[in-house]
Amino acid sequence: MEIIGYIASILIGVSLGMVGSGGSILTVPVLVYLMHTDPLLATTSSLFIVGATSLVGGLRAYSRKIVDFKAVTEFGIPSIFSIFITRHYLLPAIPGVLSIGNISVSKGVLLMIIFAILMLAASFSMIRGRYIESRTGETEQERHNSALPLILLGLFVGVVTGLLGAGGGFLIIPSLVLFLKLPMKTAVGTSLLIIAINSLLGFLFSLKEFEYNWTILLSFTALSIAGLFIGSKLSERITGASLKKGFGWFVLVMGIYIIVKELFIR
Repeated sequence: MEIIGYIASILIGVSLGMVGSGGSILTVPVLVYLMHTDPLLATTSSLFIVGATSLVGGLRAYSRKIVDFKAVTEFGIPSIFSIFITRHYLLPAIPGVLSIGNISVSKGVLLMIIFAILMLAASFSMIRGRYIESRTGETEQERHNSALPLILLGLFVGVVTGLLGAGGGFLIIPSLVLFLKLPMKTAVGTSLLIIAINSLLGFLFSLKEFEYNWTILLSFTALSIAGLFIGSKLSERITGASLKKGFGWFVLVMGIYIIVKELFIR
């Protein structure tokens, strides 16, 4: 199973390289089910793996001049604030075991169920969503007149990142394309940089709370970075619409699997 886990780590990078999102959607289940990592530790470990991989992708996008730094600021600063609040106050406030009537659910199971629900929502968005490319002739002022929605979304993505170890690319990219009318490639590059900042800071905020298996972390990260370059090359040959729809179906199946396993096969 561990060998499959290491192979899957390449797919994490492929996903980030191809669509600028989906890395954490794969990382957390892989760590939990294939590497037998505790769900709470998995969400934090995911932040390092996805953050480091996204940083390489973000820097590569910057070298190709497809990063919008104003969007990084508008999204990133609110996200950092909410990540800090979530990791230090919200996550510790969730009790180890939650009881509703005669039903008791552990904190780890609850996080996995929430993660799966988020995966289902993301999959529907990827399968059915149609993103709008940037309109020609649109001025910089017109593109950046929706700062407030981006700030609010940044706060929400920060909570998702802090709570579930998810970078939130599946939320960031639609926001950048729909609100700022960024071209898809620029949205992907910008998303990678935002994910890198959010994920790595989220990891640093929780660095002293767990003992990490650095062999797994660094191996996963190295393989994921290799996958990132593979994904970037593949993205040049596959249309964005086909890519998102195919990945959306995969995420849908994974989300259903997690719900069934956590609720019925324990």
